[in-house]
Amino acid sequence: MSGAGILAAQDIRELAEAGGIVAPRPFDADQIQPASLDLRLGDRAYRVRASFLPGPDLSVEAKIRALTLHEIDLSAGSVLETGCVYLVPLMEALALPADVSASANPKSSTGRLDVFTRVICDQTRAFDTIPAGYRGPLWLEISPRTFPVLVRAGSRLSQIRFRRGDTRLTDAELAEVHARDAVVVGADAVIHGGLTLSIDLEGSTPFPGGSGNLVGWRAKRHTGVVDVDRKAALDVLDYWEPIDGRGRRSLILDPDEFYILVSREAVHVPPDYAAEMVPFDPLVGEFRVHYAGFFDPGFGHAEVGGAGARAVLEVRSHEVPFILDHGQIIGRLVYERMRVRPDALYGEVGSNYQAQGLKLSKHFRA
Repeated sequence: MSGAGILAAQDIRELAEAGGIVAPRPFDADQIQPASLDLRLGDRAYRVRASFLPGPDLSVEAKIRALTLHEIDLSAGSVLETGCVYLVPLMEALALPADVSASANPKSSTGRLDVFTRVICDQTRAFDTIPAGYRGPLWLEISPRTFPVLVRAGSRLSQIRFRRGDTRLTDAELAEVHARDAVVVGADAVIHGGLTLSIDLEGSTPFPGGSGNLVGWRAKRHTGVVDVDRKAALDVLDYWEPIDGRGRRSLILDPDEFYILVSREAVHVPPDYAAEMVPFDPLVGEFRVHYAGFFDPGFGHAEVGGAGARAVLEVRSHEVPFILDHGQIIGRLVYERMRVRPDALYGEVGSNYQAQGLKLSKHFRA
């Protein structure tokens, strides 16, 4: 395996076979994605007093001894409460080659539940960042913000992406990709530090009994538990309040409330590239797209049923109410080269969000 780029699914399998990824049991059948690997929770969790980084001289296990409030058995499942911070050892450990690094992000479904997760490794100064050549365990920090969640050993809340060398496209290179294989469908691409995304507050689905269109969802508080491993099990209105745009083309974000909104642009990740949502610049407003996220090769690709796919945005305002207007910039997609084209694209691997519009997580019935 040689050459720079994001490692594709077949590369990840090869890396595991060579001992670069170690786990106590074989991968789940759908665990390897086109450009990433889902990470599985181990069989115990530690409720800790506060989030932390171990720093360059300590392991996570050494640091956790002083911060643990109690230990939780996840072998049969347990509820993680809102407002608490948990550390869970992951099943997957790494023994990376000297020229392969990695980064992690919440899975799409995790972000849409407002569950805050970050991967930590030993002797690190940064979350979700695994240096080239790292050898050791991985831990997941979990902090449910809105809904209590039921998790168990083997639950998959986060994912890891491996890369070799310089993978990120410059704006000029991304413009060339757009010219031959549009990264925005049906609209102009605004490229500045990546592909700029704006908010859709017009909507396209009439609001039942309302005077406008459905433009988003606001999370309810004090709800029931969400089992992270059960699909289409929950009634939407038990957990979410639909937002009627009423033709206003603007929305006031209430402080510390959680919203699911959608991009105005239909985005496309061509098969030879991967993308990542990067946090919104806080200098532009007192809100942010709460979770970064991976977009795999083939997302929005017409040939695998993805034409018209929007980027779903998890949005939270901080400290003060903030008004969003239709078309306002709210995020960026940074594109990276794949080392090779994946042997299966997003949309060909049982993907939950291909061709999506304004869509909640897979846990809720349509």
